[in-house]
Amino acid sequence: MKNRSARLPSVADAIGCTPLVELSRIAGAGGTLLAKLEYLNPGGSKKDRVARHILEGAIAAGLLAPNQTVVELTSGNTGIGAAMICAVQGRPFVAVMSRGNSPERASMMRAFGAEVVIVNQVSGETPNRVSGADLVLAECKAVEIARKRRAFYLNQFEREENIRAHELGTAAEIWEASGGTITAFCDFVGSGGTFAGLHRAFKRRNAQIRGYIVEPAGAAVLGCGFTDRPMHRIQGGGYLRRELPLLKGIEPNGYVAVTDDEAIETARRLAREEGIFAGISAGATVAAALKLLARQERGGTIAILINDSGLKYMTTDLWRSL
Repeated sequence: MKNRSARLPSVADAIGCTPLVELSRIAGAGGTLLAKLEYLNPGGSKKDRVARHILEGAIAAGLLAPNQTVVELTSGNTGIGAAMICAVQGRPFVAVMSRGNSPERASMMRAFGAEVVIVNQVSGETPNRVSGADLVLAECKAVEIARKRRAFYLNQFEREENIRAHELGTAAEIWEASGGTITAFCDFVGSGGTFAGLHRAFKRRNAQIRGYIVEPAGAAVLGCGFTDRPMHRIQGGGYLRRELPLLKGIEPNGYVAVTDDEAIETARRLAREEGIFAGISAGATVAAALKLLARQERGGTIAILINDSGLKYMTTDLWRSL
């Protein structure tokens, strides 16, 4: 494990080795809940790992030339990580995101020198909520820009490096810090890379470890296969994609659906009871873990990720009403 007190050649080298913290106050007597504080990465989310792994891998493979522009479709976190890495590498970066995502994320990317292209939502959609249709519009725009500028398309939804970043980094760190004691894990799925990486690494170490996919109750297409209310407020996932390439061949042990209100209230509890100022997807993941500890995983040790910081949601329903 890297020495955090050592002098590092760039901020990219500060990515990873985030703390693993026991959430004993919020978990109560149901079992043990271990949270990987990914919001303490320098770009403020777990996606720093993915951006670095994909970009450095592309350079090593000869797919990304010096000074070549990078383009990515993003809800914000991958774009922030990529903007940070591109700043260090001295290359242009273009982020394409739906207007439904929180504006704090766009501001952070611009601060890193990125060009941010905001794509309007489909007619009638609601701010701070991104639907599958919104994502399709943004994705088409990102592909078009990448083609016109002859740019490298980061493409987090299909790159194997997304999985490897968590398989080799996040999961290995959790395993070492927990002493190999975890019995289950759960993760709120966006691209599917985190869940796939954790699943591969944990199952290889102990085939009895169980993995659960967390979805918004209003867009639980992976677990239920259908939805009658596709809108939700949990940013970063729940895009109604029934097929996620990075989850191909991955068999979860179950699915947990979480409502908007459950995610928001649990994120607020994290701040009040554990002193962890997290985003709404972290609230969803913790809410799911608490359901598991109350039922089939009672008495076990569940590992989760605190995906990003609450600072990226100050203008959303998560914190605005406080």
